[in-house]
Amino acid sequence: MSHTPSPHALFTVERGTPDATELAALTAVLLTRARLSHPPTAPPPTPPRPNWPHPSYRGPGGWRR
Repeated sequence: MSHTPSPHALFTVERGTPDATELAALTAVLLTRARLSHPPTAPPPTPPRPNWPHPSYRGPGGWRR
């Protein structure tokens, strides 16, 4: 009996019947290896900074007040 994989399948099991735990472990390993082999090309975006100073900042010499 031939099995036609789904066009959206990430991988197919050729032999055997893995239980849900085994299939989840295999999926985690394959996705981790794929992520490590293709590192992101751009650094993550830096969060925007507000245009006002931090409330604890009181300017030069502010600690003396």
